[in-house]
Amino acid sequence: MKTTHIKERTKIRLKNPILIEGLPGLGMVGRIATRYFAKQLKAQKLAELYSPHFPYYVLVNKKGSIRLLHGAFHFWRNEAGENDFLFLTGDSQAQTIEGQYDVAGCILDYSERHGVKTIITIGGYRKEPELTPKVVAVSTNDRLLKKAIDATASPSPAGNPIVGTAGLLLGLARFRRIDALCLLGETRGYLPDPKAAKSVLNVLQKILKINVSLPELDAEIEKSKKIMERMREIDSRREFNAQKMRRMEEERITYIS
Repeated sequence: MKTTHIKERTKIRLKNPILIEGLPGLGMVGRIATRYFAKQLKAQKLAELYSPHFPYYVLVNKKGSIRLLHGAFHFWRNEAGENDFLFLTGDSQAQTIEGQYDVAGCILDYSERHGVKTIITIGGYRKEPELTPKVVAVSTNDRLLKKAIDATASPSPAGNPIVGTAGLLLGLARFRRIDALCLLGETRGYLPDPKAAKSVLNVLQKILKINVSLPELDAEIEKSKKIMERMREIDSRREFNAQKMRRMEEERITYIS
């Protein structure tokens, strides 16, 4: 494989589709939110994106079969609304600067072929969240940004860098005359963060006027809490043992003196 390419499983015509992108990144916020939204809407597989810019290993499933890392497009026909939806998520982002631009360009080419005029990218915003993580919004279109703010998102501070596919799609979409919005959920970033993903989904549902059930995501949030509590216990135990070792070392040095 020498080039980034998209392998389409079926041919479809979509009605004014909106692309929602969420690849792995800070706190896995984009991936969790996009996969959950697509799953709840029962979106169907449309295509797969392969690239030599993804990491050079394969994934092994429970049966022992392997597959290359890839991105996946799903689609959902919105019978009651003006827009159908495309969802893009996957295993990884490109690992080089050149790869990031190549993959983003391929995504935009494919979006144009399907008549996409609006893209919403999702990611994480590194910040210690309060009780409920906030959502930061950035857009190339004032109307889209106002929709996000009306849906309880906050405008991004000036100078905030948006790294990776979520940011590049936002920047490159302007050259394609495609409107773009980025939603970033506050997260510590070092563990998958379903709570930040839920905050983003709450904003996204208001923007798109589509509601999905969130109990399964609440269950993931509870699991995440337990993991965090366990990590805190381990850190506390490690610090206690480190202090104990320091005291023993100090006592030994004092005794020798």
